[in-house]
Amino acid sequence: MAKLLFHVISGILGLFLASRFVPGVEFRGDYKMLLLIGGALGIINFFIKPILKTISLPIRILTLGLFSLVINMALVWLIEILFPKELEIIGLLPLFWTTFIIWALNLFFGLYNPKKKHV
Repeated sequence: MAKLLFHVISGILGLFLASRFVPGVEFRGDYKMLLLIGGALGIINFFIKPILKTISLPIRILTLGLFSLVINMALVWLIEILFPKELEIIGLLPLFWTTFIIWALNLFFGLYNPKKKHV
């Protein structure tokens, strides 16, 4: 459950940071819409991304893992398609940097692993 929460938080924070600092990424909406879009991105990353990574395992092996970047960029692009009025990413380079920011936040939050106490 904590992993899902971390994906949602990194999706929200990543889209916010990308809209502020990456030229070519525009977010038009209020904070509620940002929470909705970032939450949708986090849920897609949590549920759909593992399936896509499993299906594309041979391609990821051949490309030494670089195809994972294509999968991540496709998922961010899917979010842009689902919310065309609120989120606009113009070009491949802003899409790459948005994906990179979200990936870095996922990595950062993934390092936090609350240890369960065994009795």
